[in-house]
Amino acid sequence: MTIAEARTTDFFHVDDLLTDEERAIRDRVRAFVDERLLPVANHYWERAEFPLELVAPYADLRVAGGSVRGYGCPGMSAVAEGLVTLELARGDGSFSTFNSVHSGLVMSTIAMLGSEVQKRRWLPDLASCVKLGAFALTEPHHGSDVVRLGTRARRDGDSWVLDGAKRWIGNGTLADVVIVWARDDDGEIGGFVVDRRDEDVPGYQASVITGKTSNRGLWQADITLSGVRVPLDNRLAGARTFADTGRCLTKSRQAIAWEGLGHAVGAFECALAYAKTREQFGRPIAAFQLVQDKLSTMLSEITGMQLTCLRLAQLQDAGRVRLEHAALAKLQTASGARRVCAMARDILGGNGILLEHHVARHHADMEAVYTYEGTDTVQSLIVGRAITGHAAFAS
Repeated sequence: MTIAEARTTDFFHVDDLLTDEERAIRDRVRAFVDERLLPVANHYWERAEFPLELVAPYADLRVAGGSVRGYGCPGMSAVAEGLVTLELARGDGSFSTFNSVHSGLVMSTIAMLGSEVQKRRWLPDLASCVKLGAFALTEPHHGSDVVRLGTRARRDGDSWVLDGAKRWIGNGTLADVVIVWARDDDGEIGGFVVDRRDEDVPGYQASVITGKTSNRGLWQADITLSGVRVPLDNRLAGARTFADTGRCLTKSRQAIAWEGLGHAVGAFECALAYAKTREQFGRPIAAFQLVQDKLSTMLSEITGMQLTCLRLAQLQDAGRVRLEHAALAKLQTASGARRVCAMARDILGGNGILLEHHVARHHADMEAVYTYEGTDTVQSLIVGRAITGHAAFAS
């Protein structure tokens, strides 16, 4: 993206509010996206394959772990962490989701809920991507209603024994460190780390979900746990209730808000470039009123998302962010980015469904972003509870 193009999508000069370090991190990831990710994204998306070849250069970016400090993690600001997600999503939603799972969900959860020994045990290898992580919470029969966990963890001597099933688990087939959420004998919810190392774990079976029309370049798994034994000290020390799990989800929803923004920026840039070069009736379609109206509306959506994400990250850095803040941000950016991607596809006309123009990928992948980490309805009810004092969730 040229300086002029960057300024187009930064209409309110949000870049001026960033620190030099934040810009440097953003630019490093932007170069990776433009030089390494974008050239192969369509290839892997169409074939429903994960780009393992990009894991090493991703590790070289030194962004895994985001705002986690120590243990080989970068310890960047929440703003910089958000910019990483934005840039990756601008390139490819599948790879951005890989980052959100590995860096956001897994590493942040261990940093928040793990003991000192557990942090030292797993975070350095995850930060360098020597090991990859997965976060196994969602179940086949429990999506939005995640509190009704069916997976069980029973104590047997010096081990926990896990039985149950998980679904839609990003990285579930390739991860070395899998955080499995389950209910123990006392009914408490815990995060139990299945450390797969370089060998198969008896009773752990994972298969790639096929037939997806969104995030095709990310391997998501169905996981079956049948008598999977993990050592007692593999239970995250700070994971005892669903409130602990909720802290992890609050952090994750902040990242997904930035991801929606990234999809919107990517689709807008492609649509704008196309409109400037595509000619109909003797002039570029960018010169027509209807196209300019769409582009202006798209930019308005993007600018609002930028300001929301920036403020959300500032609240995170100040230790003031709450679940309803993350929910409102995700609610805004997921629905807004969905509209932006749809308008971008419309501007490209028939070419809008071709992968070569990238918009089709953003358009399809936004359907996943709109749903995961809590649907629009769930986010709306979280915000509604905060502003009315009444919970409207079905019991």
